Amino acid sequence: MAALSARRRGVQADLPEPDEAACAHSAVLTAVIRDAVRAEGGAIPFSRYMELALYAPGLGYYSAGARKFGRAGDFVTAPELGPLFAQCVAEAVAPVLSRFPDAQFLELGGGSGAFAQDVLVHLALLDAVPARYAILEPSADLRERQRERLTDALPPALMERVTWLDGPPEADWRGVLFANEVLDALPTPRFTLRGGEVFEEHVALDPEGQLLRVDQPADAFLCAAVRHIERDLGEPLPEGMRSEVLPQLPYWIQAVGGLLREGAMLFVDYGHSRRDYYAPERLQGTLRGFHRHRLVDDPFLWPGLTDLTASVDFTALAEAGVGAGFELAGYCSQSAFLLGNRLVDCFQTLHGIAPDEATRYALAQQVKQLTLPGAMGEAFQVMGFTRGVELTHAFLQGDQRWRL
Repeated sequence: MAALSARRRGVQADLPEPDEAACAHSAVLTAVIRDAVRAEGGAIPFSRYMELALYAPGLGYYSAGARKFGRAGDFVTAPELGPLFAQCVAEAVAPVLSRFPDAQFLELGGGSGAFAQDVLVHLALLDAVPARYAILEPSADLRERQRERLTDALPPALMERVTWLDGPPEADWRGVLFANEVLDALPTPRFTLRGGEVFEEHVALDPEGQLLRVDQPADAFLCAAVRHIERDLGEPLPEGMRSEVLPQLPYWIQAVGGLLREGAMLFVDYGHSRRDYYAPERLQGTLRGFHRHRLVDDPFLWPGLTDLTASVDFTALAEAGVGAGFELAGYCSQSAFLLGNRLVDCFQTLHGIAPDEATRYALAQQVKQLTLPGAMGEAFQVMGFTRGVELTHAFLQGDQRWRL
């Protein structure tokens, strides 16, 4: 077990310091993590650390009550910018939902509730409201915020169709599964290569009780996942590369979507095709943290207050979806997807009814943020899967399946 790097004692100069209560909250979660390390014999896989940091009940980043989304939080997702993103998704999936009287729309991770609000309103305009709109949300605090927002914003006829789930559907269903910025928050193993051998990154404690990274020989499951990447690329990964891989992704896809007998799955996230993901310029992987809209380079800084995330290997996602019995319907940039699903028309409609110049300006800024290459337009990718339905209409512009 070789130690790699102890936690820095300093803090990045551009990071705003949390208040006293937030620091106390982080200290409690850090103590929980230390206990887990000691209970596991002195080291836990990084994926376990990430799971605790993000999802420890009542303490993890997504489980506690601090504001996460929007300009007052740590990051802004596409639905938080305004209704255009959700309207384009509605345009893409409306033909699927309209096929089934018992259609269900399953949203994984409801965020602030902004997406559910906007997509339901637009689906109503398209006469494609599902029989049930289900939100799979593990955070009790976020559930309550979503419920309050949707109760205030939606007419009763729409609100009565909204429900919250504790886990994936347990019976066969038909409709649409949608996930925006969910895959990047799955606790991910990290690996490195030394002397041609695969090692897994773990988290241990230094003599002062500070968290630090250590490498241990990887188990057969992780080794097989890394060797699969190398076989697919046709060459060994570079010596010393440190990156992420989700060997559990096929099982996760089967768990959340396996009982979708007819319908579509749509995933939106930032990421790359496999060849780009493991390119030489990404020798340190894609793991990063965010706090108050600033990049955090220390994954052990302020557990519970910092979002931890890793980019998505969309080639692995395609393999997992097809392996679960779905057809790959399309893969493209977020910009191409939105433009191909009536973004211009949706913008013109909202622009025409905007009450003032400030609202029209905000709409224009929304389009720029969603589509420009330097913003979300190219960094975010969209991948669709189908079973027993067609979704190719949603990927008529900029399909990049050839890159996978």
